[in-house]
Amino acid sequence: MINIQSIVERIREIINDENSRQLKETLEGFHAADLVDIFAEITPQERLACFKQLDEDKASDLLEYLPAQLQVELLGEIDEELASRLIAKMPHDEAADVLGDMEEDESESYLDKLPHKFSSEVRELLTYNEESAGGIMNPVVLTVNAESEVKDVLDTIRIKAEKDNLDLYYVYVVDKQSHLLGVASLRKLLTSPVRRKITEIMTTDIVRLHVDDRQDYIADEFMKYQFNALPVVDLYNRLKGIVTWDDVQDIVEEETTEEIYTSSGIATEMVEDEDDILSGNLLHAVKARTPWLFITLIGEFAAVNVAHHFDYTLKFLSIIAIFMPLLTGLGGNIGTQSITLIVRGLSTGQLSLKSAFHHILRETAIGLIIGILFGTLVTLVTWGWQHSVGLGIVVGFSMIVNMMCATLIGTCIPFVLKKINIDPAIASGPVITTTIDVVGLLIYFNCATVYLLHIR
Repeated sequence: MINIQSIVERIREIINDENSRQLKETLEGFHAADLVDIFAEITPQERLACFKQLDEDKASDLLEYLPAQLQVELLGEIDEELASRLIAKMPHDEAADVLGDMEEDESESYLDKLPHKFSSEVRELLTYNEESAGGIMNPVVLTVNAESEVKDVLDTIRIKAEKDNLDLYYVYVVDKQSHLLGVASLRKLLTSPVRRKITEIMTTDIVRLHVDDRQDYIADEFMKYQFNALPVVDLYNRLKGIVTWDDVQDIVEEETTEEIYTSSGIATEMVEDEDDILSGNLLHAVKARTPWLFITLIGEFAAVNVAHHFDYTLKFLSIIAIFMPLLTGLGGNIGTQSITLIVRGLSTGQLSLKSAFHHILRETAIGLIIGILFGTLVTLVTWGWQHSVGLGIVVGFSMIVNMMCATLIGTCIPFVLKKINIDPAIASGPVITTTIDVVGLLIYFNCATVYLLHIR
């Protein structure tokens, strides 16, 4: 494990000494992924000084790893011809991502300077939705015709692999119109007789993606089949490119981040770049975090109104007020547990809408059992503390019903949202937590009112 801080200090010393040769040698000794960590700790001026010392291959590799904001920053600070050469060395899908983050006129300027074939392929990628298979695929694919023998295919691999910067996982068999006919793994090719036809060893039962398939579907397909790459076809089954496992790794990271933000009531759709929420413009962060808090504020006013509605009960039995945080806290926590389990299960495919009724019953039963456990404990503690068995029963019974209802709400809402094609992660946001609080207070105050009427 490298010590980033000591490396950063060393690099700053070299930059201050204006020793460009030593700076170049130092930077070349690091992997591109390590350089990303280093670049994150230094100033924009220091980043630019370091970037200019990298050879073009290393600089191109580094660009693939850098966040979009830093990619655009560095490319905008160097000569446009050099920037164009660096982009041309990147995989097509990565180049499309970089250009897609630029202003349209700037992106067009780079596209005009790129090699014609590379530029036209990247332009096509930019026409697809960036969150679709077409938007993340690499259009450079190793294809062979159905008449090829294994020997011909291996010769083709040797010629094209280095030249075209191919992702070599599988070989795809196509006809003259680029229709996908079959696929063969490198393992199968290397272990087959050289004179066998590719059609004899290829698989025709192909798992494929469509150019318009969304990211969540793509991730599910990779998790299900565990392939290193999947072909992408258009409506006519013409091979357009491939999506590789590292693309999906990025998708899963993005989806997980968005799910965490959504579950916390942070509106990612309110900002163009999610990085702004954590480390960007303060106003952008405020813009992302405010909307759901306003909705929560309205919900909490509903909870206040519930308490106000039972001001008669509070007036004559004021002791019940001190137990309100106890009930809303435990109810909110157990409800959040249920929400988290269901949302995660739906996200990974472990749960489905078909199993909704079973899991609703199961979680409600769990809530009832836990509620009885905690309700009994609360009853005994309250009885011993306040010397009132009646008050203990009210608080304990409210706890039981509240925890059962919280798990019921926490389990039902994600399934309902999934049914109407809304991200279930929204269910774990502040709105649902507030709903559980309101329901919990209604249960508690009604129980307390019944008890008050009984003792009066």
